[in-house]
This record gives sequence, C-alpha cells and structure tokens, in this order.
Amino acid sequence: MEIYGKKFTVIGIARSGIAAAKKLTELGGEVFLSDNKPQEKIENAEILKKNFACEFGGHSQKVLQADKIIVSPGVPLSLPILKQAQASGIELLSEIELGFRLKSPDSKIICVTGSNGKSTTVSLIHHILLTCGYHSILGGNIGTPFTAFPIEKPGIDFIVLELSSFQLELVKYFKADAAIILNITPDHLDRYKDFEHYARTKFNIFQNMEKNDLAVMNLDDETIRRLSEQIKAGRKWFSLEHESDAWRNGNNLLVGKDAYKTAEISIAGPHNMMNCLAALLATARYTAGRQAQVCQALKTFASLPHRLEYVTTSKGIRFINDSKATNTDAVKYALLSFTEGVHIILGGSDKGEDYSILLPYLQRENVHTYLIGATRTRMQAAFAGALEYEMCQDMETAMKLAYSRAAAGEVILLSPACASYDAFRNYLHRGDTFRKIAEDIAHEI
Repeated sequence: MEIYGKKFTVIGIARSGIAAAKKLTELGGEVFLSDNKPQEKIENAEILKKNFACEFGGHSQKVLQADKIIVSPGVPLSLPILKQAQASGIELLSEIELGFRLKSPDSKIICVTGSNGKSTTVSLIHHILLTCGYHSILGGNIGTPFTAFPIEKPGIDFIVLELSSFQLELVKYFKADAAIILNITPDHLDRYKDFEHYARTKFNIFQNMEKNDLAVMNLDDETIRRLSEQIKAGRKWFSLEHESDAWRNGNNLLVGKDAYKTAEISIAGPHNMMNCLAALLATARYTAGRQAQVCQALKTFASLPHRLEYVTTSKGIRFINDSKATNTDAVKYALLSFTEGVHIILGGSDKGEDYSILLPYLQRENVHTYLIGATRTRMQAAFAGALEYEMCQDMETAMKLAYSRAAAGEVILLSPACASYDAFRNYLHRGDTFRKIAEDIAHEI
C-alpha cells in the first residue's frame, strides 16, 4: 500500500485512530484528524494539535480532502460525511484493514471474534505461543491497536488480534491464517439492523480466507453452524457437548491426539473450557510436538482483569469484578460459574438486549439481584412479577446493600449485562470503581 506523499483522514480520535495516524505519518503520509466530540472531551488534544492537523466538534468538508479515510471502530458507517466520501469514490478503511495492508508478509495472523470470551482467548493464544518460543504480539480490541506495533518490519512470528464486529465492518483484503468465532449471541443491537446483520458482520472474519487457512468454530452454537457453509477455509470445530476436533471428555480437553487435564488449567468455568478448546485448536498446527510447553502455558496463564476477577474478601464474603460482562450471555456464564449464594449487580447503558433471557439464571434460590444504571427501569419491566430485585441509585449503594445482606461464603458479583457509558468512561473504569468500593468496604471492618 502506497503511503508516502498520500493524504489520509482519520475519523475518530481514540486509541486505534491515533495509532493509525502515527503509523501513516511515520511512513510519510499526510494525516488530518477529525472527531465530533469537542476538544475538551479529547484526551491530550493539545499534543495532538502539535503533531497533526485536527478538527473537533464535527466533521467538515476537509475530511474529503484525502486519498483514503481511516474510520475508527466506534464511528458508524451511516455518518453523513462517510456517505459523501463513498459517493466521491474515496476508499474507507478500518485500522485493522490498514494494519493488514502494511504488515510484513512473514508475520502470521491469528484472530478471534465472538460475543464473549474474545479477550481471554486471544490472551491465552498469545501466552501459548510465547511459551512455545515464538515472537508474538497481542493487539486489536483488547487494548493495543494493530498499527501501534512495528508490523511493517520482518521478524514478528505471530500477530494475535481480538476483533469486534465494529472492526470487521470494513474488511476488504484482511485475511488471517487462523480465525476463531467463539459464539454469537445478541449484542450491539443498537448499531445493527437486527441479530442476523450482527452475526453476518462477525463472519466477515472469514471473508478472504482460503482452503489452506484455518477457520475454528463453536459446534454448540446454532447460528455459527448455520452460517458456516459460506466459509472457504479449512474448518475445525470445538465443543463442550459433542465429540469433535477439540472437545471436553469428562475431566480432559481432547485436541486431536493430545489430552489436557482440566484440573491443571489455571482458569475455570464452562465458558473458559470453551475458550481453551478454541485456543488449543487454533494453535495446534504451530505447537505440534510441544505438548509439554502447551501444558505449562495452560497452568501459568493468568485470568484477565474485569473478567470474573477476584478482588477481596471481607467477613467471608468475596467480591468478584466481571465488568467486562456487557451482554446477557456473559452474565449467564458468570452465574453458572458459582454454586454458592450470589448477590449480582446488573445495569448500565443500553445496547438493545432482551434482559428477560436472564430470568432462568436469576430465579435460582441463591441468587439475589440489584439493579443500577440507565437500564434499571428496562430491567425492572423485564423482571416484573417473575423476580425479586432491589432498585439502587448507583453501584456503591448496591454494593453496600448487598454486603449488608450477604452471608459468609457468598459472593458479591458485578456482572452488568450492559455497556458502561451511562456513568463510567468504559468497562475498565467501572471495574476499577467496583474494586475501589470493595476495598473500602473491607478496610472499614
């Protein structure tokens, strides 16, 4: 891809947009940054203004004075200025597509999408590859943008990417050597026409793959099975319920001829066994003959922050931070991970989900429900007459009320089923706030 002397506009001044702008400038491109947020809402705006031509508070016709436009994941393609760009023949690229066009051909890509479990799975893949002696980098939706790395230079064995549906909307040439879809459940329905539109966007991950590439999919997911017929890549399946290429058989995970004892895997719960199966299957062709190293990786892998993360214990009551559970399916798996009494805090900003899906799990005798955030009235309507719950003003109120009612051996769980933007910058901020309140409660005793 020709960069030197070309003009680029980057729409959306967040992590991936800034990374793309820096990479393009580094390679000799001319970059213009545009964001609809006012300058005071843009982090480090003054520094950005020193390094790039910028506009804040809206998108002017300057956006169209470019050879190509890089669109950040949070920016909807329905934006009028982007419609104008397409009508004018200006190519729109995602940061992921840009990274693929720039990367050195000797680097292989393993990428993961799905409604839940992406971050854990990519982190485990990265850990397995490192433990087996490969030079691997980890990026994408998990935090560090694809283009923030020196991907244009040779020497990186593997690029492991977490990809959201937003990042897959503008796939044109992007192609992975191995790609995983973990699951597809309703999410981001405020952005897509319907569930089918959302699901098919996820399947863009396989769009350019060929028969020698590897598509790894969940046999237990009906939507994935139905849509898999369109895939040209070689297919392999993982399952908790059925004998397959990778599956759980009693206390073992079987991947081809290799067996891994579940008791020796550092992460627990049925959802994490699925994540492990997917990671093992995607890396199997690269780790053949290194089962000892793979076993070591499974033993030493550390669970990620904000994903069923243990915070502290006070009076025998454990606080668990699952702030990353931003949809109902993630909450379902969180609740299935506990047999003890659970005081669950639900609520946040709305993504258009049907919260009544959670009723069978919330109606268990040992589950107690506390509703917070902008969605609490929608949840109240979904649960009315079927569930007892407490309406709480904010997270701190809910946590203190739950703590006053919980008994030793029980759990206070933040697993919101919602995005965080009603009261927090993002799910990280929400989880950090939960952690701070939990620690304050413990120290008061």
